[in-house]
Amino acid sequence: MDGLRVAPLVGILGCVGVLGALAYPYAVSDVGVGAYYGSGLVTPLAAGLLATVGVIVFAAGREGRTDPSFAAGAGLVFGVFIVSILLVWGLTARVDAVEVSQYHRWVTVAVGLLVPIGGLWFAGALDLF
Repeated sequence: MDGLRVAPLVGILGCVGVLGALAYPYAVSDVGVGAYYGSGLVTPLAAGLLATVGVIVFAAGREGRTDPSFAAGAGLVFGVFIVSILLVWGLTARVDAVEVSQYHRWVTVAVGLLVPIGGLWFAGALDLF
């Protein structure tokens, strides 16, 4: 298995998974999603913004359009911030604000863990540590 190709792909899939998990409440509920995302200490949509940029960073590093070591480091940092934001939101958000599963927050955090894992694996495949 080629870690230089698979590791950034894991990061990309994690970023896309975060975006999908954040879009899920909009698909299943027609009201209250703004209150759900706004009820925590931080909004998880900031993690969505980082995930959007993370897709570009991982893809550019994977295809060699940017320095792979820079992409691995940036992907790892984005992943740590994504997980941190989602975890703070998950611990402080109100679950009764919208009709969505109570496990949605924790599934979103779990999917977000793929991003720093992909960045760490990418850095390891490049022998950066």
